[in-house]
Amino acid sequence: MSYEELSHTADVKIRACAPTLDALFGEACMALMQVIYGGDRRGGTRSVIDLSALDQESLLCDFLSEVLYVTEVEGLVFRYAEVHIEGLHLHAVLNGEAFDPVRHNKGTEVKGISYSGMSIKKDAKGYMLDILFDV
Repeated sequence: MSYEELSHTADVKIRACAPTLDALFGEACMALMQVIYGGDRRGGTRSVIDLSALDQESLLCDFLSEVLYVTEVEGLVFRYAEVHIEGLHLHAVLNGEAFDPVRHNKGTEVKGISYSGMSIKKDAKGYMLDILFDV
């Protein structure tokens, strides 16, 4: 994992790092799944997300919000995400499984993804993201 939970007074703050923007978005998705469901997640079921936005922060927020929607409505828990970003368009293939209340009860309910405090930075090593999950 190349993400960590940072101290925050009310919500869950995550910092993720990755060499590419595609990988950063994938790491953010996996951090969201870890927070909600814990680490016991398997594959076998695919879900595809395609969307566009006006900027990188909106693209990330919209992507994670869509992942959150799919997990809640379709009852899926994702093990990994293959994300491809071209400009401000995202195509993601998520691999996961059906929600199992016995194995997937180790996390915290996330109500939404916050723009507050969100930052995506790029340097010579790659990308770094700080993001808040509203709990």
